[in-house]
Parts: sequence; C-alpha cells; structure tokens
Amino acid sequence: MVSVLGRRLLGVAVGLGADRIMGDPPDMVHPVAWFGRAMGWAERRLWVDGRLAGVGLTGAGLLAAFSAGAGLRASGPFASAALGTAMCSAGRSLGLAAVAVEGALRDGDLVLARDRLRAIVGRDVAGLDSVEVARAAVESVAENTVDAVVAPAFWAAVGGAPGALGYRAVNTLDAMVGYRDDRYRQFGWASARADDLANWIPARLTAAATALCCPSAARSVWRAVRDQAPAHPSPNAGVAEAAFAAALGVTLGGPSTYSGQVEHRPLLGTGRPPAASDIRRAVRLSGEVTAVVGSACVAGSVALGRRRVGRL
Repeated sequence: MVSVLGRRLLGVAVGLGADRIMGDPPDMVHPVAWFGRAMGWAERRLWVDGRLAGVGLTGAGLLAAFSAGAGLRASGPFASAALGTAMCSAGRSLGLAAVAVEGALRDGDLVLARDRLRAIVGRDVAGLDSVEVARAAVESVAENTVDAVVAPAFWAAVGGAPGALGYRAVNTLDAMVGYRDDRYRQFGWASARADDLANWIPARLTAAATALCCPSAARSVWRAVRDQAPAHPSPNAGVAEAAFAAALGVTLGGPSTYSGQVEHRPLLGTGRPPAASDIRRAVRLSGEVTAVVGSACVAGSVALGRRRVGRL
C-alpha cells in the first residue's frame, strides 16, 4: 500500500514525463489558455485603480481553478496529480521556444531572434543586440524552470490537481496583471504577491536541484543565491537566475526595458556574458532539473511505500 502523498508523488513524476514527451496541446484545447481568456474578460470588466478589485480577480481565478481541480481529484491521488502536473507544466514548450531563439542567433538573423524572444519574455526586445537576446533567453529559461516545471510539480504533490491548477491560476494572473505600471500597480498587487508566495519554495528547490545537476559548481551556485539573488527585485526569479548563472559560468542581469522603462537588475554570476550557445546549455540544464525533480518524486513515493509496509 502506498500513502496518498506517495501516490501523488508518483503522479507528479508521470505528469512531468508526459509534458517532456508530448508538450502543450494547441491553445484551442488547452485549459490554461481557456483560463487566460476567461480572466482577460474578467479583467476588462473588473478593473479599477485599486487593490480591492484586484483581490477580487485573484479570488475569482483561484475559485475557478480549485473548482476545476476538485473535479479531477475524484480520479484519485495518482491520476489527479498526474493530470494536474501535465496540464500545468510547460517544460518542453519552454525549451523549444528558447532553442528557436538560439537557432535564429546562430543563423545571424537578429530580427528573427528578437521576434522569437517575445514568446518567452515580457521585456521590450526592440534594439537588443545578440548578447542581450542571449541573456534574456537564458534568464527566461531559468525563471520559467520554476514557473513551468518545479512549481506545478510542487503544488501537485501538495494538493493534487487543485494545487497545480491553483498555482497555474495565480501564475497566469501575475503574467497578465502583475506589472508595476500605472494601470496595474494597484490592481495587480494581489496577483503579484500571491505569485511571490506560491513560488517561494519552488524557486529554492530549483536552486538546490541546479546545484545537484552541476556538483562542480555547487559552491558557486550557493554563493550566488545567498549573496547576489537578494538584490533582485523578484524574491524568486533572482534565485533561479543566480543559480543558473553560476552553474553555466555566465553573468546575467543588467539593464532591461519594460514598457519603455529601463530597470537596472543586479549582476548575477561572475562569468562571461552569455552567448547564443548558452541558451541551449540553459535548456539542457532545465531538463536536468526536471529529471532531478521527477526522480526525487519517484524516490519519495518508493520510500513512503516501504515505510507504510513496514508499519503493517
């Protein structure tokens, strides 16, 4: 007999494997895309320049996600976690999108590289040179390894499909309204803070998994996360980016432009500036982190099963 947690952990591993093999379905049939469209409709009708309305949008999104997840929970802990993880993960799609940017850079087509970069970053891409495009892509792979892999897996392990879908709701709303511009500084506050809380543990698990994947750089990863990441404006993106920078031997951070406003991010890592080839290295590292998380889930499920049998 395997405990409920053990079955969830095994389901998470299967869900991560399914995402790596099959990737995301088309937007026409993707539940997350449906959710985004529904929340876009709600945002246009609920928006006012205040926090209370933003709290209402976040609450409505979570209620919808938990309700959908509750329906899947009836399938049992294993299936609930597997389905929730598979639906809410996007590791394969992230890797393909990043490698597409790398391919354009390798071919010397900077205009195409910038255009492809738009799919994975929120910053302004016009005017970026090849080094800045490579840096933005590597930073996106690092940050989205948390958002698209580790966090959905973590919350599916904690709460099955409701946990995974609840996380994806918060993360999607943060991507939609969690900006610090004039329109969303107040209205998006609740979604941004909820996303910070939901990603706090997964970001640090990502850093730990990164160190396990790169044992020769583990000390550098630890120092970068401890000493450099706290200066980043995001309590979670900085952790993942610092870990990847140290593991890959590059320097990330620096000025980035969002909606016409330049933001100066702290330098992370102590290596050379990123090159096009480092995008593929970051994608490979993201895949290794996924494998570590999946393996840890399988090991945890086996250990819990043995412990339960030992008690019988």
